[in-house]
Amino acid sequence: MIVADRLSKAFGGRAVLRGVDFEVGEGEVFGYLGPNGAGKTTTMRLVLGLLRPTEGAALVDGQDVGRSPDARRRIGVLLESNGLYDRLSAIENLSYYAELYEIPRPGERIAEMIEFAGLADRRRDKVGTFSQGMRRRLGLARALLHRPTVLFLDEPASGLDPEAQKLVRDLIADLSSGERITVFMNTHDLDDVQRICSRVAILCNGRIRADEELEVWNARSEASGLVLTLVEEGAVREASSALEGLPAVAACRIEGRTLTVSTHQELPTATVIGLLEERGIALHEIRRARQSLEDLYLETVREAGDDA
Repeated sequence: MIVADRLSKAFGGRAVLRGVDFEVGEGEVFGYLGPNGAGKTTTMRLVLGLLRPTEGAALVDGQDVGRSPDARRRIGVLLESNGLYDRLSAIENLSYYAELYEIPRPGERIAEMIEFAGLADRRRDKVGTFSQGMRRRLGLARALLHRPTVLFLDEPASGLDPEAQKLVRDLIADLSSGERITVFMNTHDLDDVQRICSRVAILCNGRIRADEELEVWNARSEASGLVLTLVEEGAVREASSALEGLPAVAACRIEGRTLTVSTHQELPTATVIGLLEERGIALHEIRRARQSLEDLYLETVREAGDDA
């Protein structure tokens, strides 16, 4: 549904994006991560046709959004601004956009989206009296009013309290699972990514540094290493030296009787136990180390910084 092909953009001779490639399938929730200034918002603006690329191309369902009115009618957008008018009520805001989109029999659709946003009891109140979370939910309803097939979100939960974040997150998850809407989401919130995204890409220094299904990230986190606790602290250094000789082991970190083993690939616990038994090293406990998505993200960003 969304394709970026060698997408590049420079401003005044300064390259912001450098040959970005990715594809987003129908019904996926695509989490686009990266530090401030990485080029995430620039990517979204290029895909939406608000900017023209220096090189490469971006297509939505095979069309250039910047040149196709039909493509623009099939996308929904929620940027940092909710696109709402404070002096109009929730119903009046949606009625205005329904007229712009030429939605036939808009009353039924507006009522449906007010209910979707959980604002039925506030539907006639002016938006200027709404909390930030209520505005965000109404903004999401506004972006979905014309039944788009692709939805673009820029930091959808930014500035919201935990309850409002959960409500917005649940609404987005329902869109993908229930209505098969493709979602492209710029975000810094790794918790949102972990809960609702099916794929994750990390942008750093203008390049994609990782692009994988979330299941693959989770598998990497589960197989990222081992944590050993020995019976005797004096045997830890001997155990570390022995384990570092294995091809699968990247490094060992010692803390008292505990040895944390980072791995390049999966290391069977039976191999470790057998190695220690051969050397007469008594093992109290062995368990898999779990690396969080945050750890993987920071590791990827650090490696990108080293490359730069």
